[in-house]
Amino acid sequence: MAKAPVLTPQADDFPRWYQDLINKAELADNGPVRGTMVIRPYGYGLWERMQQDMDARIKRAGAQNAYFPLFIPQSYLTREAEHVEGFAPELAVVTHGGGKELEEPVVVRPTSETIINDYFSKWVQSYRDLPLLINQWANVVRWELRPRLFLRTSEFLWQEGHTAHATYEEARDYAAHIHRRVYADFMENLLAMDVVAGRKTAKERFAGALNTLTLEGMMGDGKALQMATSHELGQNFAKAFDTRYLSKDGTREHVWQTSWGSTTRMVGGLVMMHGDDNGLRIPPRLAPIQAVVLAVKGDEAVLAKVREIGDRLTEAGVRAHVDDRVDTPFGRRAVDWELKGVPVRVEVGPRDLEGGTAMLARRIPGGKEPVRLDGDGGLADLLPKILEEDQALLLRQARERREARTTEVATLEEAAEAAAAGGWARVPWAAVGPEGEARLAERSVTVRCLVAEDGSVPEADDAPGNVAIVARAY
Repeated sequence: MAKAPVLTPQADDFPRWYQDLINKAELADNGPVRGTMVIRPYGYGLWERMQQDMDARIKRAGAQNAYFPLFIPQSYLTREAEHVEGFAPELAVVTHGGGKELEEPVVVRPTSETIINDYFSKWVQSYRDLPLLINQWANVVRWELRPRLFLRTSEFLWQEGHTAHATYEEARDYAAHIHRRVYADFMENLLAMDVVAGRKTAKERFAGALNTLTLEGMMGDGKALQMATSHELGQNFAKAFDTRYLSKDGTREHVWQTSWGSTTRMVGGLVMMHGDDNGLRIPPRLAPIQAVVLAVKGDEAVLAKVREIGDRLTEAGVRAHVDDRVDTPFGRRAVDWELKGVPVRVEVGPRDLEGGTAMLARRIPGGKEPVRLDGDGGLADLLPKILEEDQALLLRQARERREARTTEVATLEEAAEAAAAGGWARVPWAAVGPEGEARLAERSVTVRCLVAEDGSVPEADDAPGNVAIVARAY
């Protein structure tokens, strides 16, 4: 048997384990420019399925897809002072093009609030044009000093939504709808990722926003990862770009706006939340390949049977792949598929064929068991149920880990200690406040979000009973 790929154990060095897995599962490579990445076909296949599902959810929320330019005049960013200040350290600026110095430098988009608002101001004339709900799938550039594949790269892929509404209440409710009904539901039901929905503190909110709603996930090492955000922009950008509409009573009013985004960071989060020392564990609903059917040996009858099984599983609605590469040792192939996190392997050899069975290996709970190939209760009947069981198991395991590694504390010092020990802390926001938040930052600990006592999203930063979720983060 060929030697199995070796991953650094998570307990020894979690960041090294992550890098090993990204490489050996063939998800991505570093690009030629520092901070960039090449997404390999298997990694892009995960992103593609995420994108397809997310796109359908966004369209059900009423938004339409559009596309805006990669280059933004530098002067656009200066129109909203807080926005440009927040992004200034991350900007990539083009000063020359076509062999000549440009009359005005252009910024490679870090996000598109400014250029989209320039066009919103042209497209919105009256209340009849509202709400205006736009989404784009694009790349953005934020010059990253400490890059890590999928988690922090200078260029990444994402979707960014931008909307304009007649009232504050409509914009607030739409941002909340995206936060819970699009993003949180997507994370939990497709990615099997346990996330905490909360409100960012003033220090952590998006530059130029009134409020930022976030989803925070606990990774396998106890650190937090921000998974997606939805922002209430108020009227700041509308005033900067004079985006106004004629109301029903004939007055000219500034629109109220939102923006929201999710990125290829979700691929990294998926790896770190679900992966183990043997490799990836891909949620069955997401997996491009849900079941791989392996021929153990090159016997013609075996090859014919695995192809038949592949067709039958496909007809049953399972995304199946036949691995009949019998010139590659079976052990190596089995280990490779385990490393890639395919939820189920169906292994068929000559002895299995004689008995009308196959060996079923389940990646998520682990273990193997023989299954009948044909008849009622056979493989085609059994597999869809198994895949749903394993989908639910992944979410349950992630939630149980977060709950087990979250500590209720009363003081700032206790919260910092819990985070340093590799977990999360829940501490009254009144015991932290902006001053305490700054003190935590000195120890590389952040307030990930604020939640109400019952776990819901609070109405305001200073609402009575607010609880701060404190952790170290990626």
